[in-house]
Amino acid sequence: MALSKLTFFTHLSKTLTKPCRFRLPAPPSIAVPLRLFSFATPEEAAAERRKRKRRLRIEPPLSSLRHQQQQRPSPPSAAPQNPNAPKLPEPASALSGNRLNLHNKILTLIRENDLEEAALYTRHSIYSNCRPTIYTCNAVMAAQLRQSKYSDLLSLHRFITQAGVAANVVTHNILLTAYLDCRKTDLALEHYRQLINDAPFNPSPTTYRILIKGLVDNQKVDNALELKDEMATKGFKPDPTVYSYLMLGLAKNSNPDGIFQLYEELKEKLGQEEVLDGVIYGNLMKGYFLKGMEKEAMECYEKATAEGSRIKMSAVAYNYVLEALTMNGKFDLAVNLFDRMKNEHDPPRKLTVNLGSYNVVVDGYCAEKRFGRAIEVFNSMGEKSCNPDTLSYNVLIDQLCSNGMLDEAEELYKGMSDKNVNPDEYTFVVLMDTCFKENRPDDAAGYFRTMVESKLRPNLGVYNRMVDGLVKVGKIEEAKSIFDMMLPKLRMNDDAYKFIMNSLFDVGRHDDVLKIVDRMLREDPNDFTEELEEFLQERLRKDGREEELTKLKEDLEREKAEAAARAAEAAEKAKASSRLALSSLKLFGKKISENTDAGEEPLAATDAEALATSVNGRELAEKQENTEESSGEIKFADEGVAEEAIETRSNAETKQSLISPK
Repeated sequence: MALSKLTFFTHLSKTLTKPCRFRLPAPPSIAVPLRLFSFATPEEAAAERRKRKRRLRIEPPLSSLRHQQQQRPSPPSAAPQNPNAPKLPEPASALSGNRLNLHNKILTLIRENDLEEAALYTRHSIYSNCRPTIYTCNAVMAAQLRQSKYSDLLSLHRFITQAGVAANVVTHNILLTAYLDCRKTDLALEHYRQLINDAPFNPSPTTYRILIKGLVDNQKVDNALELKDEMATKGFKPDPTVYSYLMLGLAKNSNPDGIFQLYEELKEKLGQEEVLDGVIYGNLMKGYFLKGMEKEAMECYEKATAEGSRIKMSAVAYNYVLEALTMNGKFDLAVNLFDRMKNEHDPPRKLTVNLGSYNVVVDGYCAEKRFGRAIEVFNSMGEKSCNPDTLSYNVLIDQLCSNGMLDEAEELYKGMSDKNVNPDEYTFVVLMDTCFKENRPDDAAGYFRTMVESKLRPNLGVYNRMVDGLVKVGKIEEAKSIFDMMLPKLRMNDDAYKFIMNSLFDVGRHDDVLKIVDRMLREDPNDFTEELEEFLQERLRKDGREEELTKLKEDLEREKAEAAARAAEAAEKAKASSRLALSSLKLFGKKISENTDAGEEPLAATDAEALATSVNGRELAEKQENTEESSGEIKFADEGVAEEAIETRSNAETKQSLISPK
């Protein structure tokens, strides 16, 4: 019995010393109610989602509140951030929701080739509730760049910069391309330095490719070589594409030794016995051809294009090889390679043909005087999903016009609209000059008018050639109409004025010359220089009509004097009218004060007089306003009188309301 009690107490003590493991019931969830059944319609599900979001905004979970309290930063002790610091561009995630819808709408306008509407829509959206991202602005500027609308591009960039849209590296690359296409190399380099010093991000390898290619195209190979070295100092890997651009520039400068040095330098930096990127082999072949090493050039060609070769050949790499063969008497071999490229072209897995491939082959056929075959190859671009651009059309049209094939060139020009390609100034000028050579001045004038109506901007040289061609064939009336059309658009110099005046003098149209002079003196007298006046007097003196110019100038001076006199007279009348109204209203106010001091009611005559005076003052003021509107530039000689007249008119109306019978 004692043993049993001891065992019992031992067991009881062990049980009591164990930790309590009672489970408390979980509190009911108040944040999100449990949904056991699906909704009947999508609208009900959407309504429930909105309801949950509102509840979470009003009563956020306790865990999120604790997290915010833990993550809340301590108040900064340093100075506030500089407001002039460059802004970081928006991330790609900003292109969502309504901003993505706006982006897609603008892309649709770009695809429809309505760049003006796309740029205008972007500008209007800047200050709206749906602000476009920099990616949308870049898309519009890139489309303008593709169509060489440089002024519109720079205008849009200036607008978004002033609106505070932070640029990214793509924006800077587009600007650099525009500057280099316009041959503004100094401006491009200055912009690059600003990018290096001020931008909150680093340039990309594409930035250096754009800069170096543009400098090479503008005969700035030395600057391009310096940028290549600077690219290495900034930690960029050696880029075979950059080296291919430099080798191309040295080939244009007939420097084969520099080409071989760049090739050896690239192999050393890559640590390879041979470069596996085929983009450099076409320009390396040009170096061998320049040195007269045709055997080595063909070995290089075989190594790059052999089947099973380790060298990776892209469409650009093949184009350099095609160009090297075409320029060095191997055009048949280039045609065979082109056919092989078309057979291997299998997008998107393998791209071996692009627009440049067709341009090289078409130029080769034109050099061989095989224009029919060149047109066939040009028209077959669509088979490989290649679309010609304005430059491709211009090159072929120029070749056809230079070889007496104007009809074929015009057929190509007419087909540009079917391919959604817009002709530029060069297209129209080539067709215009060829029409003059073929004795078709009316067609030449038609091309010129179409160019102006297309909102293109022919320069003064093109205008002079147009007018000169019309005058030589006796089309004076047509030349005069072209002159009248371009006078508001161009800044004519003395030679342009002399030429059209001489042409009109030769056919006895002196009155038209005097009309031109009259227009010049009325619109911009500075255009009528002393040199032009001496020329005109001498020519009129030969025809015995020198006094007509003097009479014209005297008539203009008399008209100016008469206009000034009429303006002064109108001003005096307005001033006298305002004074008369002021004196009448002062007399009327004196009578009112006398009657009020005597404690008498105003008489009917007094009422009539006051009413007449008020009406008279109003009529005078209306006459004064009409006088100002008719004269256009007449103002009060005394600003104090003007203020008194306005105040008097207001007082007269107030007094009339006070004395009118109740």
